[in-house]
Amino acid sequence: MGNNGSSIMATRVLQRITVDKSEGSRDEPFWLSQLNAEVVACTRCPRLVEYRERIAREKRRAYRDCEYWGKPVPGFGDPNARVLIMGLAPGAHGSNRTGRPFTGDASGNFMYPVLHETGFANQPTATACNDGLELKDLFITAAVRCAPPDNKPLPQELANCAAFLDRELDGLKNMKIVVALGKIGFDAYLNYLKRCRHLATKRPYIFQHGASYAMPDGNTLLASYHPSNQNTQTGKLTRPMFVKIFKEARRIADR
Repeated sequence: MGNNGSSIMATRVLQRITVDKSEGSRDEPFWLSQLNAEVVACTRCPRLVEYRERIAREKRRAYRDCEYWGKPVPGFGDPNARVLIMGLAPGAHGSNRTGRPFTGDASGNFMYPVLHETGFANQPTATACNDGLELKDLFITAAVRCAPPDNKPLPQELANCAAFLDRELDGLKNMKIVVALGKIGFDAYLNYLKRCRHLATKRPYIFQHGASYAMPDGNTLLASYHPSNQNTQTGKLTRPMFVKIFKEARRIADR
């Protein structure tokens, strides 16, 4: 699809997003609505387009009566947030089904109760875009906006999403803390700083759970294991460990 075709699709998506805002959604500034419309209309990565659409057609047996989103998933949350969550990518049967980050899958079932407990969410559950969930002082995004096979985006796919991420982070003017969930999210923020010329090398910044770094752009980078089933079911990431991360994010935001 040419640039003109993409622009037309983004305009149509923007109109639909404007009309179909859920009851619990926070009003978005125009720059974010426009960005989200462009994200949803994106077809830059043929492998991801094929995968996300195939999953949406074939479905998982438990969700066979659901209409899957099957498109790139835009960021979600408070545009005035001081805290940002940087995730990996949409889950094939979670965000790729519901159209909202960490919604309708095991990772979200682990994460949102913690966000509610630490004051960042108005409720502990996230099941669908119209479930009334609101985030307070928190915005969620991801390194890649489409569900990748085996949760492993390719380097070129990360690069294709980088322009969206740059615009998003530049627009979140009150951001002070980045909570990176997993190594890919951690590296995505470091690469953003490199593109902005705030950072010359990633070498001093080692990913490990609970690591905290004062970054050259004035923000704080907190590292956490990703709340995937692989980590939470094995005890690699426990609820107290995760709560501690977000209590620390709150403490830094409020100082």
